[in-house]
Amino acid sequence: MLGSFLRFYVHAKQTHRGVLLWEWLLDQGNQLGLRGGSAFRTIGGFGRRHTIHEERFFELAGNSDVEVEFVVTTEEEERLLDLLRGENIRIFYTRIPATFGIINPDDKDTGTAPEAGSDC
Repeated sequence: MLGSFLRFYVHAKQTHRGVLLWEWLLDQGNQLGLRGGSAFRTIGGFGRRHTIHEERFFELAGNSDVEVEFVVTTEEEERLLDLLRGENIRIFYTRIPATFGIINPDDKDTGTAPEAGSDC
């Protein structure tokens, strides 16, 4: 299949509607019927203000950022981004074109075969 790899960058303590934003994103992706999503805590980085943030052993947890990732079809991407726009969430993201599929799919893997001519 053809689609996109979406990655959202959020602060670990950032909330939306009383829920941590990274958890809210995963929940919304699940409710939208996306195939899956993952969240990863970063160990270091910097953003637009060029301040280095690092997670250290002795610091309190939650001082870093979280990356939330989805691999989606074009239609799924539009639904997710429209939801974020509608919720008025200011969020930085990346979008990378992706080809994806499942090797040896079973009957529960409908709609996940690679497009003809792809190498996935």
